[in-house]
Amino acid sequence: QVQLVESGGGLVQTGGSLRLSCTASGSTSTISRMGWYRQAPEKQRELVAVVSSDGSTEYLDSVKGRFTISRDNAKATVDLQMNSLKPEDTAVYYCNVIRWGKINYWGQGTQVTVSS
Repeated sequence: QVQLVESGGGLVQTGGSLRLSCTASGSTSTISRMGWYRQAPEKQRELVAVVSSDGSTEYLDSVKGRFTISRDNAKATVDLQMNSLKPEDTAVYYCNVIRWGKINYWGQGTQVTVSS
């Protein structure tokens, strides 16, 4: 099992920055991919950024150049630095990890609100 604890959400003005952090505990040695998803009201959950065990990354097109994902395998953490935030980035952000390439775990979610 893996447990996830998120932190760092909040309210920020357009153009501002926030940093989300997620710490995994439990069977962290078997984690392959770590990342962040988000879900806005009345919309489907979408992948924001993920980083695999080999360091390769994937980003949602709309956040490329503004968000940066980083991972610390020794600490079992994954962070999301979000710059130049826009109102459309407003959502609940969820940490996600995958074990053995197939078992998903989710954090409780953290609210990010960007005011215009």
